[in-house]
Amino acid sequence: MSKTIFITGSTDGIGKMTAEQLAKKGHEIIIHGRNDQKVQATVESIKTTSGNENIHGIVGDLSEFSTIQNLISDIKSRFSKIDILINNAGVFKSINPTNHTGQELRFMVNYLAPYALTYGLMPLLKNGEDARIINLSSAAQAPVSLKALEGKSHLSQQETYAQSKLALTMWSFYLAQQEPELNIIAVNPGSLLNTRMAREAYGTFWSPANKGADILYQLALSTEVNGASGQYFDNDMGNFNRAHGDAYASEKIRLLIDSTQKIIKEYIPSLSY
Repeated sequence: MSKTIFITGSTDGIGKMTAEQLAKKGHEIIIHGRNDQKVQATVESIKTTSGNENIHGIVGDLSEFSTIQNLISDIKSRFSKIDILINNAGVFKSINPTNHTGQELRFMVNYLAPYALTYGLMPLLKNGEDARIINLSSAAQAPVSLKALEGKSHLSQQETYAQSKLALTMWSFYLAQQEPELNIIAVNPGSLLNTRMAREAYGTFWSPANKGADILYQLALSTEVNGASGQYFDNDMGNFNRAHGDAYASEKIRLLIDSTQKIIKEYIPSLSY
């Protein structure tokens, strides 16, 4: 049965590779990116390589709350369901450390954006068939500074990247408890894959990009991960593994969620949790 699959950050890297694999299996794919021309070029490219015409493009900047709100409205006006949401978009290096409203860019794109987007699309996910949410975490995970998340202190790019990925993992586990009918998995797709983000950040890579795309494809479709909601897949190890200890600390998770909801409600007050 064809599924409707929305992949953020899917105009290049493992997001695009995953979209191509899924499109070749006949699924309806929603491509996302910040640049309209790049989105449309990706849509046409995947239609050609997959022979699948059911490929759509959606444009939205995940670094700004205002455009996330518009993105949610756009998707809800065009689609009645989402079976699989892959929160793939991420950032490590950036010219500007913050967005226009002062949020640190790594916290914004890697954590706050998928948080807001997922809740905004929750009605469509609940209309989906055996809906899944795949959140792109990382082997780099560090205890979250709520002051940094709230913009009250400033850390290095490496620190905020690692903290944003742990925050995403902590929220994934929380969401799995709150929404038991959904299958929610956090995944480290592999350390230093051959992607633009890794090359820009470290100038090198350890593994081919398709290692990450292959695991996203498997987690999206495989029946073997039924019942795996609220778990962390470590693709460096090739199995479900333990995340950072804070991802299992209920009080730290509560404080993180409280802080996150406070931030998002300031900018998208209509969002339901």
